[in-house]
Amino acid sequence: MAQNTTPLFNTFSRAPLRFERGEGVWLYTESGEKYLDFGGGVAVTSCGHSHPHLVDALKSQAEKVWHLSNLYEVPGQERLAERLTEATFADKVFFTNSGAEALECAIKTARRYHYSKGHPEKFHIITFEGAFHGRTIATIAAGGQEKYLEGFGPKAPGFDQVPFGDMEALKAAITDATAALLIEPIQGEGGIRVVEKEFLKQLRAICDEKGLLLILDEVQSGVGRTGKFFAHEWAGVTPDIMAIAKGIGGGFPFGACLATEEAASGMTAGVHGTTYGGNPLAMAVGNAVLDLVLADEFLQNVRDVALVFRQGLAALKDRFPDVIEDIRGDGLMLGIKAVKPSSELLFAMRAEHILGVPAGDNVIRLLPPLTITADEAREGLKRIEQAAEALSAKAAPSAAQA
Repeated sequence: MAQNTTPLFNTFSRAPLRFERGEGVWLYTESGEKYLDFGGGVAVTSCGHSHPHLVDALKSQAEKVWHLSNLYEVPGQERLAERLTEATFADKVFFTNSGAEALECAIKTARRYHYSKGHPEKFHIITFEGAFHGRTIATIAAGGQEKYLEGFGPKAPGFDQVPFGDMEALKAAITDATAALLIEPIQGEGGIRVVEKEFLKQLRAICDEKGLLLILDEVQSGVGRTGKFFAHEWAGVTPDIMAIAKGIGGGFPFGACLATEEAASGMTAGVHGTTYGGNPLAMAVGNAVLDLVLADEFLQNVRDVALVFRQGLAALKDRFPDVIEDIRGDGLMLGIKAVKPSSELLFAMRAEHILGVPAGDNVIRLLPPLTITADEAREGLKRIEQAAEALSAKAAPSAAQA
């Protein structure tokens, strides 16, 4: 009989750490050890751990009503949707429980749009190699990565993938059955790979020319992570549909699908739904997050701290070329591409009590709370430096061995 006695599914390879509380950028274990959290729950804790404003909002709502379902009007939904549409390209919002569900809604919205226009044959969506769009049957098909598809039966139809950044391959893939293009402005799981601004502009132009919808997956890159409210703003383009989650909840699980009035025109009563989406607790926290992220100077502070952090990482790359191959990303969505297996650097960082997140292409993601200060960023740099020194010293032969 297997010796693993956990009642949990064995689908996660968990680090042997048990945190009981957090404050700002810090996490504390049951035994009292203190860790600098530069993983942020995979870009989720946008406002840090236990932010008083978020805690107060959740407590206040919890004393009123937890759940209603969408059989009734939920005032918090109306307020949050109004604020999101005022601050973005969108006219309509559908609230979900997760990023994967936000992508499911985005996919269905794009397909339904063409169906409602009399073109049911237009349901194919073009995606890009290295993408990650979620873990549902549809979203693993959209992501196209074999390691997530293996063992789950035939790949869901309607997703055509092209190489990352290859415009000619993209143009060749468009057919009469194509409904939309789907892309992350920055691939997170794929290794913090930034889509060039000009490429995003070309995607917008192609969609306009061909009558396609542009869907952006900003689940990880959105809600201030890059120093703009959403990453696509740096390119000066707007999508037709966008999926968001993670940072919008600050740690409370929910997401949203945003769309223009036109793109959402096929989503009429009864064609899509959710029991928990738009839950009053989630809406209270989401509104509290926007109180902070949309406040004057918040995004400027993200940009300022990101500059300090990025420059410090670049200096470490120069000092430790045997450990760090490249620094990637934008804002506070950064990645260290390691020379040797990235797990070695991740473990070395953990030994210095700083947390990161593994990603594809041998990269470690650095996704600290957006409330981080410049001094906290420098503390993180110091710990990463110590981790790099430990690996570099281990790699170099001692005088006795030489």
